[in-house]
Amino acid sequence: MRFLPLVFVALAAAAFFVFPYDLAFLTRILIMIVLVLSVDLILGYAGVPTLGQAAMYGAGAYAAGLFAIHVWADPVAGLIIGGLAGAALAFVSGLIVMRTHGLTAIMLTIAVAQICLEIANRARDITGGAEGLRGIRMEPVLGLFAFDFIGQTGYWYALIVVCVVFAALAVIGRAPFGMSLRGIHESRDRMLAIGAPVYWRLVLAYTLGGAVAGIGGALAAQITQLVSLETLSFTLSAEALIMLILGGTGRLYGAVIGTVLFMTVHHLAAANDPFNWLFVIGGMVLAMVFFLPSGLISLGHALKGGRK
Repeated sequence: MRFLPLVFVALAAAAFFVFPYDLAFLTRILIMIVLVLSVDLILGYAGVPTLGQAAMYGAGAYAAGLFAIHVWADPVAGLIIGGLAGAALAFVSGLIVMRTHGLTAIMLTIAVAQICLEIANRARDITGGAEGLRGIRMEPVLGLFAFDFIGQTGYWYALIVVCVVFAALAVIGRAPFGMSLRGIHESRDRMLAIGAPVYWRLVLAYTLGGAVAGIGGALAAQITQLVSLETLSFTLSAEALIMLILGGTGRLYGAVIGTVLFMTVHHLAAANDPFNWLFVIGGMVLAMVFFLPSGLISLGHALKGGRK
């Protein structure tokens, strides 16, 4: 398992050369990996159900886009602004969401995303409304690498961001804070009994997850140079959750594998049958739930068990 990050990076580098005409799609996969990693931190580690992660993703996208248009078009600065926007929204909403559990928490996360969607739709003078936020022009990354029409710079830029986010979350997961989140996931009452500040740790986890989602949204805005209302849609949140379930919750590798699997199957199925591709996605999810309920990351353990 320790070599998996190197394997992923090697495969991503190889994909750049093997699929030179599909860089836009490959970059989209990388952006979605960042979003799904944020969901994994909240659900997989802390055990907080959410169907509104698109709210923080969209907040980061709009913040980075507006920052690039009106203030500074530096990509790294835009990522920071997007992360801060996602973290701020997650912190404010998390103060309420983290006081609830189960279905109530899920409904509140959906409500937050829908409120943000309505605000973005009505604030047409700022966000562009249904037409989207346009006119985003980015400076070269670090002043050296300009964004090109083919998408080569965008791909490597997105890959580096994914690696940095993955490494940061891996460190957090192994730190005492990450271990305490696992403890809360397993037994909230037990953590309360030993005096752990469960509520505030959940708020912090939700805020960190929002920051990561905001970075993903900022990355999407910078590379596509457009921010639409789809960045705040319920569909995006639901798809991110499905990707995580397919790969396996509580393991960062699962978020990566699930995203690649879902996006690839989605792309191929929609290309072959634009009207019935959802049947393929539904069948894949059902098969995973029945045969690998812990996600694709558990395939190795399942095969070992079968041999025994």
